[in-house]
Amino acid sequence: MAQWFDVAAEKELPPGSRRVVDAEGLQVAVFNLNGELYAIEDVCTHDGGDLASGAVEGDNIVCPRHGAKFCIRTGAVLSPPAYEDVNTFRVRVADGRVQVEISS
Repeated sequence: MAQWFDVAAEKELPPGSRRVVDAEGLQVAVFNLNGELYAIEDVCTHDGGDLASGAVEGDNIVCPRHGAKFCIRTGAVLSPPAYEDVNTFRVRVADGRVQVEISS
């Protein structure tokens, strides 16, 4: 069953920003890319480090530990040392609040 988790007020996540939320032990990074909201699991599939603190290059995130790149929009891995995609999550704005959907 899916559950929606609150991230922040929509105004607190302007274009170019990001926010990490703990959704019952799952770390999810939410990004605002030019007004569009995307969410990925905040875990590099290479070594388990966080991704959200990495550099954003267009719609890509660069792992701050070893430089693996992932597409924020799709979760697709784009360069080694990672070889597996990251999980993505649906994002919505409800009553002015940004929320992510997590399936249990």
